[in-house]
Amino acid sequence: MDNQYLLLTPGPLSTSRTVREAMLKDWCTWDDDYNKEIVEVIRSQLVSLATKQAGYTSVLMQGSGTASVEATIGSVIPQDGKLLVVNNGAYGERIGQIAQYLNIAHHIIELGEVAQPSAQQVVDILDSDPAITHVAMVHCETTTGMLNPVAAVCDVVKSRNKIMILDAMSSFGGIPLDTGELGIDFMISSANKCIQGVPGFGFVIAKQSELEKCQGVARSLSLDLFDQWQCMEKNHGKWRFTSPTHTVRAFHQAMIELNDEGGVDARYQRYSSNQHILVEGMEKLGFKCLLDKSLHSPIITSFYSPEHPEYDFKKFYSVLKENGFVIYPGKVSNADCFRIGNIGDVHNDDMHRLINAIASAMYWA
Repeated sequence: MDNQYLLLTPGPLSTSRTVREAMLKDWCTWDDDYNKEIVEVIRSQLVSLATKQAGYTSVLMQGSGTASVEATIGSVIPQDGKLLVVNNGAYGERIGQIAQYLNIAHHIIELGEVAQPSAQQVVDILDSDPAITHVAMVHCETTTGMLNPVAAVCDVVKSRNKIMILDAMSSFGGIPLDTGELGIDFMISSANKCIQGVPGFGFVIAKQSELEKCQGVARSLSLDLFDQWQCMEKNHGKWRFTSPTHTVRAFHQAMIELNDEGGVDARYQRYSSNQHILVEGMEKLGFKCLLDKSLHSPIITSFYSPEHPEYDFKKFYSVLKENGFVIYPGKVSNADCFRIGNIGDVHNDDMHRLINAIASAMYWA
């Protein structure tokens, strides 16, 4: 192993040596060899990954994935707009918090953390509240590992002529989807997720005709999605403010490696097989999944904590870390659980090694 441990989390995640090595050089944010040959290439590649349809563009935004979510929510919903938030986990809840902070009128569908939204629930609210103009949902809710029914929800949203915002933070690049076919107007993700880059920026893939309507809407200077897009369009990839150059260069390398692996379909197959090995191995050791398997994503899985009185997550975590694996604490409010991710530069052999390490770390058994 190149690192002291594998990060089995939903991001930041374990990256390849070559992605990390890409950060060893400094880059000038004014030079064409950075803006045209790296930033603009990335922007074009992201659109190609997202959809085969014309009419889409991409914007890169400094900061965490949440910064890109806030940039989108704050830049695309006009003063007289209203947002419907589908909330079944911490990240759906965060979208609602952003709307509240920005004084955006909104309605939240509160589903709890272990229930999927249904298309009918969205229909009922949209039909009863004509003031709603935008709908936001998380694709893969890593609170539990649940994959939400994006196609069914998008069908409803577009049939009512509303604007669809999808937080695809932990799914884009790892789960096949076509933004154009689904009718998604704004899709948000981050460098340090399934593309397998490092933290430092997020990105928004937008329907250009909708993004063009956003001039002057933003409630923030640094998080103005429209102005950032315009600057990149007019200046061949130039960022308005300091670009996270090393992170961007690493992402460029990560995109090359995604293509070399066989694209999103091949990565999805690897992640899926990783997750199947994980669940099968954990169940053989006596662990139980929080969610029904029909709700699982290939990204991260929640497991109930053992009920043994001597079990302690921090001790379990520390033993696994000493053996080269870092897992995630639980985030569900009404269940004692922990989470294990299987995305990043993580392969089937790694998952088998993990199961063996967990078997050895079960000091309470």
